[in-house]
Amino acid sequence: VPLLRRMSHLEERTLHVYILNRPTFVNGIHLHKEILIYMPRLDKLTFYIKTTNEINGSIHRLCNDDIQRTFSYTNHRPVISIVDYFGTYKAACHVFSLPFPFHRLQWITNNFPPIIFSSVTDLKLSDTVRFKPEFFIRIARSFPSLKYLFVRNIRSPLWSFRESSSVNDRSYSIVEYSHLILLDIDFVNIDYVDQFLNESKTRLPCLTELVVQFNALKNVRENFTGDATRRNCAKVKRLIIKNLIDFPKDVYRYFSSL
Repeated sequence: VPLLRRMSHLEERTLHVYILNRPTFVNGIHLHKEILIYMPRLDKLTFYIKTTNEINGSIHRLCNDDIQRTFSYTNHRPVISIVDYFGTYKAACHVFSLPFPFHRLQWITNNFPPIIFSSVTDLKLSDTVRFKPEFFIRIARSFPSLKYLFVRNIRSPLWSFRESSSVNDRSYSIVEYSHLILLDIDFVNIDYVDQFLNESKTRLPCLTELVVQFNALKNVRENFTGDATRRNCAKVKRLIIKNLIDFPKDVYRYFSSL
């Protein structure tokens, strides 16, 4: 912040900041009082600021609207805020200007806004609440340029993704990630492995790198004999399975590009 205050001559500025364990979320008032008033010539501010902090039961919980109202103090571009609470121990707040120009967005939850992030190619998803099938449809639509996707969620859906793919259930569209080349699903419930690799639910025409747990992969792929996941894995050239150095022969037969 002191360095920014000395840049009073700037007319444009881009900020991409992560702040850990700050007592309060960074909001529009903080941005105005700590930075903007020291930059009188600033005409264009592009920013992404994420604040994470530990919380306790007595803290007053702010919502998206609470943070959003604080940006009435600024006269710059439209601003979006996302506030997430993870149980009773952690909270995170993202605030950013629109349009979103950055290539990376980290630790997005179910609580993300219905806007298009055209520039984002690298995305991390994580939540303590289950991801429903429609969530992945929203992700594909909101991030059309996605190339690298990391998913963290150990919460099992209330119903299985595999059960939802029965012949009589076609309530959800097939999700396609047209440009995705890397998928990391190492730390997820097995049903999410099925959601991504089963071509009746998801299509990954460009996938070349996969990070996954062996047991989940083996079960979803029916001991590497099923056809439902074969097409999504046909172009995978790099398979990363932690704590496994030598793959069984069936893996090489299934992943024909290894």
